[in-house]
Amino acid sequence: MNPLEENPGRSASNRSLLRGADILRAFRPGSDLLGNGEIAERTGLSNSTVSRLTQTLVAAGLLQQDRARRAYRLAPLVLSLGHAMRSGSQVLAIAAPRMRALAERERINVGLAYPDRDEMVYLESIRYNRRVALRNVVSGQRVPMELTSLGQAYLATAPVERYRVLEPIFKRRNGRHWQEVKKAIEASIDSMKTKGYCWASWQPEVIAVATAFASAEGICVINVSVSTQEEAERWVAALAPKLMSLKSDICSELLRLPEP
Repeated sequence: MNPLEENPGRSASNRSLLRGADILRAFRPGSDLLGNGEIAERTGLSNSTVSRLTQTLVAAGLLQQDRARRAYRLAPLVLSLGHAMRSGSQVLAIAAPRMRALAERERINVGLAYPDRDEMVYLESIRYNRRVALRNVVSGQRVPMELTSLGQAYLATAPVERYRVLEPIFKRRNGRHWQEVKKAIEASIDSMKTKGYCWASWQPEVIAVATAFASAEGICVINVSVSTQEEAERWVAALAPKLMSLKSDICSELLRLPEP
């Protein structure tokens, strides 16, 4: 049983749907073509289950089969669904122009993300850093929840039961570094409670400050970041007020939306 499944009594058809979603999650940048064995290894599902579900996903138009290489890739329908999701997000419609204005004015990076299981997924990422970033972050990119300012801000805002479910996954993933990671999460949770934001530097020379807010679309997290070799505390002090002002503007506009 997957510990992230919230209802262990779900029907077999629902479990198949969830497992199909797990198979789709197995495809990442750099892993665009996967065979059944690779998918089974990534998902923890049996080979027979993967073989049955990949054929179902092909029939549904979500996967394409490369018969010559005996492997699968994501189908165009997946991109269409992502576009529909972004186009239908009221939060993104309100946040995007404000994020871009802040990024251009301050020459910083601004992101908006949502949780997906034990990771955070960027809905929008606007890159205007002073220095060339060490990595190119784009919409749809996933980052670890427990290591990033985005994820730690989410964990501080989500119900405490959610952290309890995710903690064993974080512990297993980080091995001997877990106690250090756990202390960072706890510090971020405390910072969110007392200051309304938290910060992390999980990539070398990248400092990110994040905050979170609830919306009709769930818990949203926004962050601002810079690539710098300067002292972290200086940048946190400079970035935090700009981030909190951005959050205030977005939340105020969301409150003006008409009732459904």
